[in-house]
Amino acid sequence: MNIAVFVSGGGTNLQALIDYEKNTAGCPYHIVLVASNTKKAYALERARLAGIPAFVRSPVSVLGADKAAVADRDQKREAVSDAMLSLCREYKADAIVLAGYLSVLKGAIIDEYKDRIVNLHPALLPKFGGVGMWGDNVHQAVLASGEKESGCTVHLVDSGCDTGKILVQKKVPVMEGDTVESLYARIAPKEHEAIVEGVCLLAHGNQF
Repeated sequence: MNIAVFVSGGGTNLQALIDYEKNTAGCPYHIVLVASNTKKAYALERARLAGIPAFVRSPVSVLGADKAAVADRDQKREAVSDAMLSLCREYKADAIVLAGYLSVLKGAIIDEYKDRIVNLHPALLPKFGGVGMWGDNVHQAVLASGEKESGCTVHLVDSGCDTGKILVQKKVPVMEGDTVESLYARIAPKEHEAIVEGVCLLAHGNQF
C-alpha cells in the first residue's frame, strides 16, 4: 500500500513509520510522499533525510499571499486539501496518514479516499475529540477532567472531526501530579506503536 503522510510538526510519528518500513521485512506499506501545510515542520527534514519526496502546501503557497489574506478558514482548508489531493494522485498514493496534521481536510479528498485516510489523535476517542482538541489542548482537558487514563487513537477519517471508525487505541494511566508534559511523554511512545499498527491494519484490510 502506497501511503502519503501529512504532517504539521516535528514528525516523530512519521519517523516511527519510516523506521518500521526500513527495518521490517514484509512491511505492508511504502511511504511515497510527505506533505505539510507549513514550511516550518521538521517532519519535512525527516522525510528528506529518508529520501522521501517532501512538499509544502500551505494556504499562501496554494492561493498566493493576496488571496490567502482574504480567504476564510474553510476556503483555505479546501484549497490546501485540493493541492494535497493532486500530490496523492501524482504519486499514486493508495491511502493517506495524518500524523500530527493540524488542519482539517475538506472537499474532494474525503470522498476520493473514503475509508483510506487514518488519523492519529492524542486521546481516547470519543472523549476529548472535536474542534480545538489537538496537541496540548487535549492533554490539558484530560488533566482538568480528572480522568484516570488517557492514551491515543488511530481512526478512519470521515467528514466529521475525530468521528470516524476507531482502528487502534493505546492506554496509559494518568498519574497524580501529572503535567501536560509528563502525560504527553507517557503517551508519545504509544502513539508511535499505534500509528504503525493502524496503517498496517488499513493495508491488510484493504488488501492493496
